[in-house]
Amino acid sequence: MNDLLSRWARRLLPLLFWLLVWQAASVIIGREVFLPSPAQVAVRVFQLAGTTALWQSIGYTTLRILAGYALGVLSGALLAALSVRFRAVEFLLSPLMLTVKTVPVASFIILALICFSAQRLSLLISFLMVLPILYQNTRSGILTADRQLDEMARVFRLPPWRKLWHVTFPQVLPSLSAGCSVAIGLAWKSGVAAEVIGIPRGSVGSYLQQAKVYLETTDLLAWTVVIVLASLLCEKAVRALLRALGRRAERM
Repeated sequence: MNDLLSRWARRLLPLLFWLLVWQAASVIIGREVFLPSPAQVAVRVFQLAGTTALWQSIGYTTLRILAGYALGVLSGALLAALSVRFRAVEFLLSPLMLTVKTVPVASFIILALICFSAQRLSLLISFLMVLPILYQNTRSGILTADRQLDEMARVFRLPPWRKLWHVTFPQVLPSLSAGCSVAIGLAWKSGVAAEVIGIPRGSVGSYLQQAKVYLETTDLLAWTVVIVLASLLCEKAVRALLRALGRRAERM
């Protein structure tokens, strides 16, 4: 019981500290248009939660960001495996991955708007931001895997799919999990940024842009809180899924 209370205290006390700092800054500034108080933002979040606009926009944005995230995870893992198996693939992909990692997100968004509709923009940008992270992490996990286990699988003549599931996957899982955890937050940041620039109707980014244009700072912060909560929920779901897959691979 004491350990549980201590764990919750370690989580809540820093949050409480920064809420007090926020409240103090709001009082000092004294203008809601510049910095509303935490209470004002919380009230607005609850007001938005009672509207269909919030849930529809969250569904719209989440669906596209998670689709881009899933494509990035699958593509990154597959390309990483191919690059380890074939040096030519690694040689060809290196400049592409370096470019995606170093080019600013805004540049990709503007370039993508030339060729793609705003409705699919967040999917594409999320995919591009996730791809190099999963590629690098999966590749590192494969390269650091225990070769003796691979040799053992060869000796026992395990089928390729069983070797992948029981030998390779458990060893790569820590690197894969780390990459997935980092990538989901980045997918949300880049996906919403794409919506703010592309302004697809009914998206979370369009409401952020609207709040900025009309100087509705309380709405801007309220929507930001909603985005943070949605991102955290997605991250927890991804971690739970990876843990379940890891346990299943160990049992089978």
